[in-house]
Amino acid sequence: MRIGIPAEALAGETRVALAPSAIPALIKKKHEVIVESDAGLASGFADADYEKAGAVVVKTRQEVYNAAGIVFKVQAPAVDPTTGVCEAEMLVEGTALIGFLAPLANVEMVRVLARRKITSFSMEFIPRITRAQSMDALSSMATLAGYKAVLIAAKHLPRIFPYLITAAGSIPPATVLVLGAGVAGLQAIATAKRLGARVEAFDPRPVVKEQVESLGAVFVAMETVEDAQTAGGYAKEQSEEFLKREQETIAARLPKCDVVVTTAQVFGKKAPLLITADMVKLMPRGSIIVDLAAEQGGNCELTKANQMIEEGGVTVYGAVNLPATLPVNASQMYSKNVSTLFDHLYKDPEKGLDFEDEITRSSCLTHAGEIRNDLARQAAG
Repeated sequence: MRIGIPAEALAGETRVALAPSAIPALIKKKHEVIVESDAGLASGFADADYEKAGAVVVKTRQEVYNAAGIVFKVQAPAVDPTTGVCEAEMLVEGTALIGFLAPLANVEMVRVLARRKITSFSMEFIPRITRAQSMDALSSMATLAGYKAVLIAAKHLPRIFPYLITAAGSIPPATVLVLGAGVAGLQAIATAKRLGARVEAFDPRPVVKEQVESLGAVFVAMETVEDAQTAGGYAKEQSEEFLKREQETIAARLPKCDVVVTTAQVFGKKAPLLITADMVKLMPRGSIIVDLAAEQGGNCELTKANQMIEEGGVTVYGAVNLPATLPVNASQMYSKNVSTLFDHLYKDPEKGLDFEDEITRSSCLTHAGEIRNDLARQAAG
């Protein structure tokens, strides 16, 4: 099969869907790889790197789409800045597409993909099951986001993280509170501990307590409910009463926190409000909140996506697409995820796609002119 790798059209996206290191394995399996010129440049990969790996480099995005039987992307199809045409219209009818398609935020794009009979797979919908772990790009990117969030906090905090004994006296460690102990939260905990901070973590799911403590952090407990998470391990949307109890538990910790990293998200829903504007006032001057849920509305009431604001001496940063600030590793990790999914989907080209398989069925967004994902179908009307 011919695999097309276009440069990402979305402004600010520095990742590329396939790093050169992933190409030889695909070629060994008799696939061809066609890459748009400079597609990997922002990730540190030159055209020569792709050619050396065995890919064919072409000049334009349209050439990639014309030649490819399947296209790997990072972001959902966007408007090509050079032609003004949406990438969903540039795909050859009947071909395939894999990427972070964000179908609930790109309803019209989903309709176009269905109308043009594009078989599309959305990386967000890969099920969290053991045999799909190597395809789980959400977790890969969350790992990087959690790491970078702590570095951003350390950069802007007007004090150091570690405990130090100096000739000028002892310096106590900074206190970091991480809200949410999913993949991003656990990586934030680990990074803050490596930098020497005192770390606390809050999550309504009691099953994560052991993981939090294994990283050396203090688990902040509260009254929990049995259905705090889905069968797939994601946090569930909770009642207003439950959120209020969460806020009370968090508020009790804030007066002594130098850094708060928030990671709480509910798939397909607005992020839960964990820190109100009044709660921000409880934090010491000079402290910082890094909100990784900014694109979903934010866990902090003051959060503004992709902006850093200051309120009462407290900085609130609405972090957006942090993996794109680490494009080398993000692209390498994503390459592994998308290549593994591709191998799984097309392991037997003669038999075609196996929609009885949970991974194939769950990740498929559109096929044969239909929107197959229930959430996307409801959003598209």
